[in-house]
Amino acid sequence: MNNDLLQVDGPLAGPFKTLEELASNACELMTSEPGASNGKYGFEYCALYYYSQDEDRFFLSYLSDIRSNLDARIKSCEIPRELNDPNREDAVILGGAHTHPHNGKFAPKDLNAASIWHPTRITSKGGGRVFDRTMMMFIKETTGEKPGECRAYSYNNYTRTVSALRSGEWIPIGQVYNDDGDLRMFEGKGWLP
Repeated sequence: MNNDLLQVDGPLAGPFKTLEELASNACELMTSEPGASNGKYGFEYCALYYYSQDEDRFFLSYLSDIRSNLDARIKSCEIPRELNDPNREDAVILGGAHTHPHNGKFAPKDLNAASIWHPTRITSKGGGRVFDRTMMMFIKETTGEKPGECRAYSYNNYTRTVSALRSGEWIPIGQVYNDDGDLRMFEGKGWLP
């Protein structure tokens, strides 16, 4: 930890040309960790994802399984806030990512006002690109019609929109409408494809 903030090294994965490519690969990588897909007996892993302006590429940090809540009934991990990647001094942290071992939806605590990472919009060093800070969540289906399918979701901290990664594109599926993290799904959209 640095300045009382959890720090992770990077990169574990990357470079990726797009955030969609990063999310697809991160989903498979993170949900393959021990216990990440063990349902109610599993636990969460957290990471950071970031952008390098010099390379115009995206990266995923190493994972952390440090818990943010010690209650065994609550699945959680603490999202790191600091990055150590000496090869990318220009790195811009775009947000956090975490797995869900049993719930294929964001929890209200993931979407409430206290979880928003400020500033919600950031620019790459030198002002080359503007990004909205976003939280990603991944789950690997263990039952249902498509066991083994990895699903990726994002929560845009600026627009407060929840999206699902479907066929390589982020598709908006809902909007957070209050500070408690309550979500209104868009008509015809849902958590499952």
